[in-house]
Amino acid sequence: MAELKKALIERLFSQHRNALQAFFYRRVKAKPEVPDLVQEVYLRMLRVKDIDAIHNPEGYLYTVASNLLTEHAVLDRRQAAATDFDQPGIQAELSRTVGFEELLDTQARVTRLREVLDQLPAKCRAAVFMKYQHGLNYQQIAEQLGVSDHMVQKYLGQALTHCRRRMARLR
Repeated sequence: MAELKKALIERLFSQHRNALQAFFYRRVKAKPEVPDLVQEVYLRMLRVKDIDAIHNPEGYLYTVASNLLTEHAVLDRRQAAATDFDQPGIQAELSRTVGFEELLDTQARVTRLREVLDQLPAKCRAAVFMKYQHGLNYQQIAEQLGVSDHMVQKYLGQALTHCRRRMARLR
């Protein structure tokens, strides 16, 4: 029975993977997260206990995807709003020196961070570089990018959320 369920879900995904990716691609800001979202839909479908109770598997697939999209948006807003980059704790974490044992994998982390930062939208990436490479404050960054201070804070929050998710995979 479990093999039949898995075969049904695999068939469903082979038929709808590209459409599901397009569904997420049109609806999320962080495009590199799309494959992860598609994979999460697949995992959630595999967790369904009674697959026979689903009368419209395609409709259910997109319902799961839509619910995941809502969860993802809520999580992103929560993490971006909860991060204040001017807090001493965050500043201390960002300026912390690396111990010897951490230096062993510094090159891999730097390479991965460059890849992760390259995945960010242009203005978001620019805000990160202006803040952390050039030491500009929110107002100065806002003037450079032609956006509000609040938008700069949102860009930095999005970048931090994205980097945390992507860098966590390196561990």
